[in-house]
Amino acid sequence: MSPITRPSVSEILTRLAGLSPSKAAEPIPPSLWLLLLETRAIAEFAALALLQKALMAAPRGDGHPVMLIPGLMSSDWSTGPMRNYLSRLGYAAHGWGLGMNRGPRAGLESVLLDRIVRLADAEGRRVTLIGTSLGGIYARQIAKVRPDLIRSVVTLGSPFGQSPKATHAWRLYEYVSGFSIDARDAHMGGALGTPPPVPTTAIYSRSDGICAWQGCTEKKGPIAESVRVFGSHLGLPHNPFVFHVVADRLAQKEGEFRHFPEMTLATMTRRILGWEMPAPAAAPAAASRLLPVPLSSGPAAIRNRVAQLSASRQKARNLQETLGLSR
Repeated sequence: MSPITRPSVSEILTRLAGLSPSKAAEPIPPSLWLLLLETRAIAEFAALALLQKALMAAPRGDGHPVMLIPGLMSSDWSTGPMRNYLSRLGYAAHGWGLGMNRGPRAGLESVLLDRIVRLADAEGRRVTLIGTSLGGIYARQIAKVRPDLIRSVVTLGSPFGQSPKATHAWRLYEYVSGFSIDARDAHMGGALGTPPPVPTTAIYSRSDGICAWQGCTEKKGPIAESVRVFGSHLGLPHNPFVFHVVADRLAQKEGEFRHFPEMTLATMTRRILGWEMPAPAAAPAAASRLLPVPLSSGPAAIRNRVAQLSASRQKARNLQETLGLSR
């Protein structure tokens, strides 16, 4: 009987981090711990309900058509909350209308492309595609084939890069689609890792419990970017951070592109709430900038302004404590 070989501490740590112990640069599926944490999706849906009013402060849409494509074994019901949100912002939001996503079987890619062509013709404008996981891969590939129809692409946790088996869903994909995961580059649009020739935003979470986050990121370029959010894989279609990023990306004028700034959890939360950290106390020499009241107005006016500033700072501190963001 051969002796049992125990992994070293470094090998254990790299596996917990979601990396291959033999090749640290090659991702493997997320750890079992992260997979179990996918139950966070329920809390993310609750957070969406709590932040609905704050999210509606996003810029109004220009009315251009948007199609949302669901992930593997999901249908239009999973994209319902985001479609409703985007419709309220002023976009013409549509589902894909093809039932449950069981992979690219029976000419599904051609049928989906035909639907996008008809939507663009009916609206008279180019279409933005937002795809969750496998749906994001469809969106990228179609944008490569017909960039003339696509205004931009947004993917939510879509594993288009690196190892095709760096996900817990690859066996399910093979079972329901009838295709080998290793043949994924043989479909419409060619190699998955090649970015589309249209503005592309890859939204990902480093705590994704289904797909290795490294494979869900896009290399930064003039019209390509990756944006980190915070949450689970299953919760991406109703994650309030995702809603905020999507609304910001869609609000860009056609033909223009600016990269989304990198943010921490606290920073993105404050931005959604429309609240910024209070400015540090000014030095005495700069006191006049804090009191935009002419000295000729009299002591009473100055005292009122000071009282307003104090009340504003107290309100900010109270909100910070409520959100658990106090230092």
